[in-house]
Order: sequence, then C-alpha cells, then structure tokens
Amino acid sequence: MVARVIPVEPFDLVVFGATGDLARRKILPSLFRRFAEGQMPPGARVIGAARSTLTADTFRDHIAAALDEHLGGAAPDRDAVASFLQRLDYVALDAGDETGWRALAARMRPDVVQAHYFSVAPPLFADLAAGLDRHGLNRPDTRVVVEKPFGHDLGSARALNAMLAGHFDESQVYRIDHYLGKETVQNLMAVRFANILFEPLWNARFVDHVQITVAETVGVEGRGGYYDASGAMRDMVQNHLMQLLCLIAMEPPHRFEPDAVRDEKLKVIRALDPVRPEDIVRGQYRAAGGVKSFAEEVENPESRTESYIALRVGVSSWRWKGTPFYLRTGKRLRARASEIAVTFRDPPHSIFGEDAPWRANVLVIRLQPDEGMTLRVMIKEPGPGGMRLKDVALDMSFAEALGGEMHIPDAYERLIMDVIRGNQTLFMRGDEVEAAWAWTDPVIAGWEARGDRPHPYDPGSTGPEDALMLMHRDGRRWREIR
Repeated sequence: MVARVIPVEPFDLVVFGATGDLARRKILPSLFRRFAEGQMPPGARVIGAARSTLTADTFRDHIAAALDEHLGGAAPDRDAVASFLQRLDYVALDAGDETGWRALAARMRPDVVQAHYFSVAPPLFADLAAGLDRHGLNRPDTRVVVEKPFGHDLGSARALNAMLAGHFDESQVYRIDHYLGKETVQNLMAVRFANILFEPLWNARFVDHVQITVAETVGVEGRGGYYDASGAMRDMVQNHLMQLLCLIAMEPPHRFEPDAVRDEKLKVIRALDPVRPEDIVRGQYRAAGGVKSFAEEVENPESRTESYIALRVGVSSWRWKGTPFYLRTGKRLRARASEIAVTFRDPPHSIFGEDAPWRANVLVIRLQPDEGMTLRVMIKEPGPGGMRLKDVALDMSFAEALGGEMHIPDAYERLIMDVIRGNQTLFMRGDEVEAAWAWTDPVIAGWEARGDRPHPYDPGSTGPEDALMLMHRDGRRWREIR
C-alpha cells in the first residue's frame, strides 16, 4: 500500500537551536523524510539558527552527519540527501544580539508560510519572541512551535502562557507533544469515531478498566539534572499519559477540527478526580547487574525523585464514573513498550457453565514498538470433544496491514507538516496545559508534604512490588511488559 502524499505550501521554517540534540536527532531527519517523500515543495527552506559561528556549508555538513546517524534503516539516497541539504541555510544568532536577528530577517521571504521552531530551553522563549517582534518577523499568520516542558507547575505554566500571549495570538502557538503525532494515537480517534462497532460499548457499563503504559529500558540518558528536578510525574504523566487518557475518555467532538477536539480533551482533564495517597506508587531504580542507580545517575544520593510512577485515576463523567484508569510509566524497565489496553467487562451470564475458562475481551492499542492493534476474543477451540473455549488475538500490525514496505512516519514528521498547514488539532492549547497542571500539582504537593520516598526496584524489572498491589486490591492485574 502506498501512502498518499499531499505537498504543503512553500515555507521558511526557522529552527532555533539547530545544532542541538533535538534538531539533529528528530527535527532535521523528520524534515528529510518529508522531503524524500515529496511533501516539501520546491519553495521550501529550513533555516538553522544557533549561537555557534558556522557557515551554511559547515551547517549542512553537520546535518549530513546527523542524517547518517539518526535516520536508521537503509542508507539514505545520497542524491536525495544532497538535494535536501541545498534547502538548508544557517544564521549565527544569539537571542540578545541584533546582528544575528538582522541577518535572519534579511533571509525571510514575505510571500511564503513562516514558522519558527523554538528547539531551545524554555527560559529562552521570551527572548526569541521579543526578537521576532522587534524585527518584523511576527506576522499575523506566523507560526511558533514550542517544546515541552510547558512549565514546571501551574504557576510557571501560567507565566509561560502569559508571555506567549503577550507576543502571539493563541492561534499562532503550537505546543508540541510528540505522542499526539504517533500514527497509532491518531488511529485511536479513527477507531473510536469512524466505526460504530466500539462507540456503544465505550463507557463504564461495558468497560471494566483501562491501562495506559509507557515503559522505557533506558535511564536518564544524560538528563540527570533535569530529570531529578522533574521526575516521571512531571516529565511523562502530566503531558504524554494525560493526552492518551484524554483521547480514550473524551466525548465525540462535533467535528474533527482543532478547537472542537481540544475542547473535549479539556473537559476530561477537568473531570479527573483528585488522586488519593493510596492510589499512587512511586519507584526509583537501584543499582543492580552493573547498572548504576537513579541516584548515582543524577548525582544526588539523597534524591527522592521518582523514575517510576503508577496511579489509579477516576473520571467523574456520565460516561466513565466507576471505571478506573491505571497509568504507569518508568525507566529501566523490562522492555520498551507503550500501549493502551481497554478491558471490557465479562458477560452477565455464561451459557457455557461456571467452570468454563474465561478471558475478558481486551482492545490493545500498541503505540511502540510494532504499532498496531489487537482485540482478544473468545472462540471455540477446534476439534471434537465438546465446547472448549479459548481466547485468541485478532491482531493488526500497521506494517503488515498497510504494506510491509510502507514507512510509518515519525511523530515529528506529521506534526511539523501540520504546523506548515496551520492545523492545530494535535497540539495542546494553553488552557489545556494549565488544567493538566492544576490536577498534577496537588498530587505532587501531597507526597512532598508526607515526605514519601520512592520504592526501590531492580533495573530490568516491571517496577516496584507495591505497584502490583495497586491492582491486586481491585482484583485486577497489570498487563505484562514485553
């Protein structure tokens, strides 16, 4: 199966922080893939901006090396790489130095889409926004992309939003959460709202519980200072897992358009129940098997920051009251896996007798790896000898269903092209960010006030033992991480 590629309009995309890790690892490789697929028109340009004093040719060499390192799979077509590199330009720019701003302004074309990607630390956002204003680069249709973290708590999120609102209209701001750009996440909306099959069952009457898991095998990966100040709750739950929960629990929007979708997600966040202390399990990986402990990696032997967290969350709405949502995420776990599992209730009566083996129907949406969906159903085991029941998986892998040769786009590919299109559906709105922090802050304040310490767990495990009890006391079990 061949994906349909629709070119976007000609554009000038400025990537501030173009020599940084995110630009080299995600942004530029994603743009190259869109170029190779024919989605970038001849009039598209990417302008790198950073403090490093580089020539345009040196910057192109820098990005060529990044493509070799981060594209993965087969070696990229050299002619395509050479052609893509000619679309790149570079400006040495310090946010407080007018020389770089004047050079950037001189390169921007007034007759194309203009977008600015703030691939820098949030403290620099204000200086960049002010620079765009001073040099006439903030047009009414200018688009600005900002990366998380969107604040550290509600107060800082409000301050960040107020700063952005002082320079840009909300329609210009694209708060990027790469989880929303994953093909499987978008397919979740298609499965829910383009098929009548699930919608009548998508409520507390038929759904027993929902599990959302984001497991990582890596540690803090050189981000020790940041992660020790943030932890799994701020780094993952407040944004990534919250967004997945919203897509599962939201009501159907009246139309698939940005504000209609984001209005429904906001309603879910505002309907979240406060989390009780007994419904939270925090963990921190210890040293084992030659792997350093979290405290050693963040160079803070007294750290009380969680590298793992599991929560039981309720949604007080007519659709979901009484159905728990179990969220968990952690580092140094057994396998890398991200999935949403919707477990349906058992039939009210079994005609096959009380002793018949029974497994609940489960819809599993796999976000990574092996993107796809699985629906577990009960069937009769083949052969004579009576009605013997067996549960089997109706399994759909995107790679197989859509053609083994089809490239599943990286989340950044989709999201950057949506910025150029002016489509904000998959980006977070300011009030959505603030509502998420308003729910998160009391949870964090509670365990800080109690002086709770994270439970230790071994690297390569499924997390602390206490997380198992979070489910066991409800008569449920976590799905295996594999």
